[in-house]
Amino acid sequence: MSNPIVSSLICEYRTNPVGIDVQRPRLGWQMQTDRPGARQDAYRIRAASSLDALNSGQADVWDSGRVDSDQSVHVVYGGTPLTSRQRVYWKVTVWDETGAAATSEPAWFEMGLLHSDDWHAKWIGTPFAGGARSTFPVPYLRKTFSLPSHAASARLYVTALGLFECSINGQPVSEDVFAPGWTDYHKRVQYLTYDVTPLVRQGDNAIGVILGDGWAVGYIGWLHRQNYVDRPQLLAQLEVTLADGSTHMIVSDTSWSYQFGPISHSDLIMGEAYDARRETPEWDTPSFTASEWLPAITFEHPELRVMALNGPTVRRTAELAPIAEPINRSSMGRKRFLFDLGQNMVGRVRFKGSAPAGTTVSIRFAEVLDADGSPYYTNLRSAHATDYYTFKGSGEEIWESKFTFHGFRYVEIEGHTGEVTRATITGIVLHSQMEQTGTFECSDPLLNQLQQNILWGQKGNFVDVPTDCPQRDERLGWTGDIQVFVRTAAFNMNVAGFMTKWALDVDDAQNSDGSIPAVVPYATDVPTDGGPAWSDAAIICPWTIYLCYGDTRILEQSYATMTRFMDFLVQTSPGYVRCAPDYEGWPGFGDWLSINASTPRDLIGTAFLAYDARLMAQIAAVLGKSDDVERYRQLFEDVKAVFASRYLVGSTVPATAVIPSKMRRQMDEADALSRGNLQVVDYGEITSNVFNSDLFTPTQTAYVLALHFDLLPDSLRPVAAQELVADLERREMHLSTGFVGSPYLNYVLSSHGQLDKAYRLLMQTNWPSWLYAVTQGATTIWERWDGWTPDHGFQTPEMNSFNHYAYGAIGEWLYRVVAGIELDPAAPGYKHAILRPQPGGGLSYARAALDTLYGQLVSDWKLENGVLEYTVTVPPNTSATVHLPCDGHTTMNGDVVHGLTHRVGAGTYHFTIRG
Repeated sequence: MSNPIVSSLICEYRTNPVGIDVQRPRLGWQMQTDRPGARQDAYRIRAASSLDALNSGQADVWDSGRVDSDQSVHVVYGGTPLTSRQRVYWKVTVWDETGAAATSEPAWFEMGLLHSDDWHAKWIGTPFAGGARSTFPVPYLRKTFSLPSHAASARLYVTALGLFECSINGQPVSEDVFAPGWTDYHKRVQYLTYDVTPLVRQGDNAIGVILGDGWAVGYIGWLHRQNYVDRPQLLAQLEVTLADGSTHMIVSDTSWSYQFGPISHSDLIMGEAYDARRETPEWDTPSFTASEWLPAITFEHPELRVMALNGPTVRRTAELAPIAEPINRSSMGRKRFLFDLGQNMVGRVRFKGSAPAGTTVSIRFAEVLDADGSPYYTNLRSAHATDYYTFKGSGEEIWESKFTFHGFRYVEIEGHTGEVTRATITGIVLHSQMEQTGTFECSDPLLNQLQQNILWGQKGNFVDVPTDCPQRDERLGWTGDIQVFVRTAAFNMNVAGFMTKWALDVDDAQNSDGSIPAVVPYATDVPTDGGPAWSDAAIICPWTIYLCYGDTRILEQSYATMTRFMDFLVQTSPGYVRCAPDYEGWPGFGDWLSINASTPRDLIGTAFLAYDARLMAQIAAVLGKSDDVERYRQLFEDVKAVFASRYLVGSTVPATAVIPSKMRRQMDEADALSRGNLQVVDYGEITSNVFNSDLFTPTQTAYVLALHFDLLPDSLRPVAAQELVADLERREMHLSTGFVGSPYLNYVLSSHGQLDKAYRLLMQTNWPSWLYAVTQGATTIWERWDGWTPDHGFQTPEMNSFNHYAYGAIGEWLYRVVAGIELDPAAPGYKHAILRPQPGGGLSYARAALDTLYGQLVSDWKLENGVLEYTVTVPPNTSATVHLPCDGHTTMNGDVVHGLTHRVGAGTYHFTIRG
């Protein structure tokens, strides 16, 4: 029996964070031991103002004393009030259930600038700006300063309206990309804090900053430029403390100078152009002579909140080499080469080559190839997505863009006169820095590829905000997409910090009437009310993060936004019918991209109103708001009753309130054909024993929502499940659901006695299905079920992304049902796990592992020769209930056990079941 080890200390989901502004930060740790049943019985946190004080036992900031509790995550700091710039060193002692104690190594967190008067810097930039449709060269800014002695510490507090890349004495201050990220720059901008002590020195110093347009200035979606400000601007404050305790502050103001350099234009959507002949070596060093540089000018933004970035930044996370030699596609005297990176990825490329000065190479990016093997650019719409590099003619030159990204598998270069090899292009993968926490694998290679496609789709669309797609002129934070995908996202990666930041974006985006826009951060020319299944993300996403990480603070911070949103729904849903046919507001997107199955938008809206009310009752209970619990419980019951009276068998709603089934079928066919969805089904005369089919034709999504949101009386639930299966069988086991119904479809089937049908649906390889794209060589999730088919080629280029994570929401079913890892809402964050694998589909094994905040949770089953081997690992300080999938002679770790359900503590358990 080994003593526990205390490790993995975190503060606000980060290790030793610098520059946070959470004044009551939460701390966490893991207890590591191989002893079965190990749990924490008590803890003691000690915090000090210096490492020496902490190590000598002087907890001058906080001593929690011994706390008899098993809590090891989200422990709220309870010491003296924290102040700007304060660094706190802390460690924790843990006692386990045997009385053995273990103490962690020290960790620390550091506060940023907590008050507006901490800022002495001014917003600065250049006198020049582009236009709504015209770009402008990227400005370079610099400032020299002198220090009389060596620095004991130095912190750079910096942000931009636009993007920044900062260096001191020629050395980059960090590896962050696209800082400070995307927020609603009319309301809030994030600043970052960097420890730059190693970069400053006694004597002369220089700080340099390159400013890109980014989201604040550049093109957004299909819109124009300058949606927030007309030019990039910088706010920077360098604070240096010398050994004698004196401080020096260098701030952005008119003493800085600017000039333009080799980046002639840079835009996240359009691409970047770089002329190496215009490089100015050592421009960011003190020895550089800046006689031709001009003074910066200042700007005022009195209403803008400057807040610390408390989530992950975008980083380079991987490099991909071409999987084959480039294909020579030269013609008409122009050299053109095509590279295949083997993976639809998001990021940029590193280009390497040699050519005479003035030679310009264009670099274009595509997700897929056309029938003739040429890159397919049409689906990019107005996004140029093209980079340009002009050689300076100095031997081998290496270049990587700074302020743009692309979604691509294929790279085409044109105009390069030098040697072209596989090493000419390297893909640089970019996404928000989130640790991969989940893995899933099974005996079916197609399902394994599907899981990889889901993961890569998440990587590519989690670039600071959760976007719909990374390649065309859109790349917006569509609320409906993340709402359906957030649970899968939390399996694949640690998205707690990422989604906490986005929850603040939702708060900023909420309108004065309480509505939530279709995209967050908000961009014009999209509905200010996202409508059913889109705007509901304001409730569903924070609730999901609470479930997956046990995080009550995201509920606390989002609660006011949620209640305002619920008030808006009630006020705009007369009789509790949301988006009724006579509603004058935006009725929503419906079951987006469904296949010949249009679910009434008011049915979707009313179902989600009920679901929201039910979730709000649970959220209010977690937060101890008893009055709201009762209010929202009653609202759920009232909406459920309205749903029954309006849509179910025996309803008395006038025929004009819902489009009649014959007219609906005609609309379905016209809609399907107009979108290229050619799977038209002959309904015949369908009579439903659940829905009033005289008023509308029941769809798979209608059944799914009614079942999943508990809107049916108990007597109709099995009937609805059977009718759902009947619809699937009429379509030869194909789904018809779109964005709204697909995420819940398999879960509804497997939880209503139709596991075999859920597996048949999962294993379907003809379109529409999850595996169809996999059989066509996809390496990410497609936006449309039929993005490309042999019979009809590409879908409409107006909307045909090949990297769109929404349909990847099936991933949670792989984890939760196939592998069997489920959480317990009564003990969220996997403090208590439910392990219930449901083998099927001809699979011989499945394994999932999830790195929870407590440690790794594993569910691993294998079926061979009629014997089921099932191994689970439960991390220390947690427990699990294991539900065995079948009966028989059962042993656990070699000992005979009885029954299908077993409560276990921490440890690894191996079950063998012989039929």
